[in-house]
Amino acid sequence: MTTITTILWDVGGVLLTNGWDHKERAAVLSRFGVDHDAFEQRHPEANDSWEKGLLTIEEYLEKTVFYNPRSFSAGDFIEAMKEESKLLDDSALGIVGSLAPSDSLVLGMLNNEARELNDYRIAQFKLRDYFKIFLSSCYVGLRKPDECIFELALDVLQCDAQEIAFVDDRAGNVEAANAVGMRGIQYMGSEQLKGELERLGVSVR
Repeated sequence: MTTITTILWDVGGVLLTNGWDHKERAAVLSRFGVDHDAFEQRHPEANDSWEKGLLTIEEYLEKTVFYNPRSFSAGDFIEAMKEESKLLDDSALGIVGSLAPSDSLVLGMLNNEARELNDYRIAQFKLRDYFKIFLSSCYVGLRKPDECIFELALDVLQCDAQEIAFVDDRAGNVEAANAVGMRGIQYMGSEQLKGELERLGVSVR
């Protein structure tokens, strides 16, 4: 079996709560009294561009929230968005922390996230202490499950796909990683992940 030299990690649903998914959006919309259905009609197209780094957060909110006058500011809304980010109850961050000091492994992020929330989460949860590579959608202009983001990772990393493990909570993203030859693992909890990594020859303390 080819030795694993690199592990790429999703963030929302693996290490932290999601940054701006259904649950987080619903909570913030309710807090500010924004019509949920009207927002969700505008969200998908704007979010795709935002997560690819083609819109700023202000431009995204102009399309989804502030197309009408509001009694609150964009700054207040953005702070509420950031407050939704928390450590996941069964987070894999402890596993990441145990692997980060290894001289034989490279750890990197490969996640879908808009720049402002991604930068906030990296700083707030000190993710630079663990990861050496940041292949976030907002930096590379591609989103999972598009196989192109995984092919880009192979170009950047310059290693064989079989040397790379990829951890994500969503089956479709894992399937896309597998399609380019990576060893995809669907995250279902920290103990399950330890077992999956051990089977790939990665020892977790």
